[in-house]
Amino acid sequence: MKLTLKIWRQKNAQDKGKMVDYKIDGIEPDMSFLEMLDVFNEQQINAGEEPVAFDHDCREGICGMCSLFINGEAHGPDRGVTTCQLHMRMFKDGDTITIEPFRAAAFPVVKDLVVDRSSFDRIQHAGGFISVNTSGNTIDANTIPVNKQDADKAFDAATCIGCGACVASCKNSSAMLFVAAKVSQYALLPQGQVEATDRVLNMVRQMDDEGFGNCTNTGACEVECPKGISLENIARMNREYMSASMKG
Repeated sequence: MKLTLKIWRQKNAQDKGKMVDYKIDGIEPDMSFLEMLDVFNEQQINAGEEPVAFDHDCREGICGMCSLFINGEAHGPDRGVTTCQLHMRMFKDGDTITIEPFRAAAFPVVKDLVVDRSSFDRIQHAGGFISVNTSGNTIDANTIPVNKQDADKAFDAATCIGCGACVASCKNSSAMLFVAAKVSQYALLPQGQVEATDRVLNMVRQMDDEGFGNCTNTGACEVECPKGISLENIARMNREYMSASMKG
């Protein structure tokens, strides 16, 4: 396959950055998108040019690092996959592919296609955990009965990998689907009830402090989410937030 790549190039956080056009040949349909970028970078290095910086780690759709905006879609044109799981068979010979970083004020560009998503980490630190006093006769978590329907919903919410596709897809750069997933995975379980009030208030407050926008109710986040996190989680988070606010 012969392709034209339009790639966002930005030297550092202070640089304005710009789209640059490149030609690439010899791409196989069974290559993953990141393998294609590896081939491109090898071409750049052999030509004495600067390779493009992009994030990746597991290449198995688990870590959420490979956050690229491809032809106007988070993680590209396929559904239920991350960028590392996207294959070049989704494109045709002669195609032009536009590759950009996720764009949001809370995701500042570090270099080229790499963005700083540590705002998600700070939201997690604000309340995405359960504190347990292990002194005395602590009951094992697996001895506490949990309704199967609630357990299944909690596990579904916990599949969120924090990639940021929801933010990139939202016209308000909202992180509500991410935060709602992290709130829901505990709100549905008895182990999460002790800190439920503080959790939702602290995480929503941190989300706002990071500069994320509010939910647009368009559902683009659910469509682009590689793990199919449901909008129902946002409704649950709103109920949790309202209840916590009244208690406060």
